[in-house]
Amino acid sequence: MTSRIRQDAIVRSLRRTGTATVADLAEAVGASRRTVLRDIGALRDMGFVIHSEPGRGGGLQLDPQSVQTTARLSVAEVFALLISVASMRAAGILPFSSLADAGLSKIEQALPPDKLRDLRRFLDCLYVGQLSPLVDISDLGPIDPALLPAFETAFLQRRQLRLRYRDAKGAVTNRIVEPQAMLILPPLWYLVAWDPARQAFRHFRMDRISKPAIDEGATFRRRHVPFEDHVRPVRDLSR
Repeated sequence: MTSRIRQDAIVRSLRRTGTATVADLAEAVGASRRTVLRDIGALRDMGFVIHSEPGRGGGLQLDPQSVQTTARLSVAEVFALLISVASMRAAGILPFSSLADAGLSKIEQALPPDKLRDLRRFLDCLYVGQLSPLVDISDLGPIDPALLPAFETAFLQRRQLRLRYRDAKGAVTNRIVEPQAMLILPPLWYLVAWDPARQAFRHFRMDRISKPAIDEGATFRRRHVPFEDHVRPVRDLSR
């Protein structure tokens, strides 16, 4: 369990129980008392107000009004919300688009400057379009939940991404690519990357990607991705 996941679990536990001892929290998250105390300190540094009641029967209490939920959202989580809304809007199935945009705007405004900068870089790599009716989507499957965090790190740090890819014929290959953009053609999502081995751009259907991992080798440079005329940046979508 990562520190982020563990700290989120501590917050959830305090919200549910009202008051909990360090021992209770340690048992709940499967960590030592020392680790939980360190996590409590980190949460307080983030702005959570956590009161300590000394003595027998005492414990820790969380002030539920101390921090807004948006303060805990990572860049990848906000990006996931944005691309989900963009995907639904592009497919014409978002009946409350103005409300969704207003909510996302508030989330963006609550981000600290460094996260907002990363989010804007993400948005510059996001494109949407219409899927051709000739494309077979009968084998559409779930997307590996590890892919978006891996894409976040690879794209922002310009690190190569290792992945296993299954093509339309079922053939599986191991690839090392340079993530340059993300393309949404509802209901399909694609990772658009430069493939150094083939010296060309490749579109990888995200539901066919497995075992994504960051390659800690050399960084790569940004490239201009050529898209067809019907594809446009998500920033150009009418609001």
